[in-house]
Amino acid sequence: MKNKTLLFNPAAGGKDSISTAALKEMGFDGEIIMARKEGDVYALAKELASQYIAAGMEDKAMLAVYGGDGTVMEAARALYGTKIALAIIPGGTANVMAKELKIPLQAKDAVDLLATDYRLRPIDMGLVNGCPFLIRVNMGLFSDMITETNPDLKEKWGQLAYGLTAFQTLGREAVTFRLNVDGQALELDAVALTVTNAGNVGRTGYSFLPDILVDDGWLDIIALDKADIGSLLRVSGSILLQKDSAVLKHWKAKEVSIRLPEGSSWLCDDTEENAIELNIKIAPASLQVVTQKDTHETH
Repeated sequence: MKNKTLLFNPAAGGKDSISTAALKEMGFDGEIIMARKEGDVYALAKELASQYIAAGMEDKAMLAVYGGDGTVMEAARALYGTKIALAIIPGGTANVMAKELKIPLQAKDAVDLLATDYRLRPIDMGLVNGCPFLIRVNMGLFSDMITETNPDLKEKWGQLAYGLTAFQTLGREAVTFRLNVDGQALELDAVALTVTNAGNVGRTGYSFLPDILVDDGWLDIIALDKADIGSLLRVSGSILLQKDSAVLKHWKAKEVSIRLPEGSSWLCDDTEENAIELNIKIAPASLQVVTQKDTHETH
């Protein structure tokens, strides 16, 4: 594609972050724009998308991003529902979406992919109260693991830092969530709840549960009912062995509404939100992503 722009988030990657000059040396042959502050990637991607669409170049344009999952999420929200291709050059700690899509994790390899015979893979996104999200909506412990993890601990231990935070919450009491899953009313006592579009948990090849796919046209609802050491260890075991787990309750849905307990926190991807009534639905094939040719999942 001739219309190729890269949004560069210099905050990604911490001490291991690379430079715009390094990206050019790796062979990226388009314009590079620096994001300066939080929210810049979304605003810049939205503006670029508008320009491409106005010029009639929507299906001939590629927007690449260098950064972590937060950067990718911002760009995905901006490109939601367009035909503009999103290319991911991983530069964060977890790089969940890159691992989900089997995109090369080394920046040089990801840049090289853009000059090869890549494919455009349509993937799903979700909508929560009308706002697009890429990966998942987290509630309870799944939310607190992200918001309460010390940044220095995350810098040192990466994804393991979230697990350490989870073990600090042993004994946490369950709360009641009221759900409507594709028309079926449920009342659920749980310490953690997620509505996820993608299964990857930040390690290549490892998912919350088997058969959670980013392009299957379904949302996956996962609940953890206890925060004792046995439950957390069994969850870890099910992820490592990629087997269904009795510890995690699981539903698939096209739409789900959730009434949160008073005072509950929740995250839309990595952004804290405040509503206590959540209306969530799948948006099939609403984002085009650059992937390797052999990564397509068949259903």
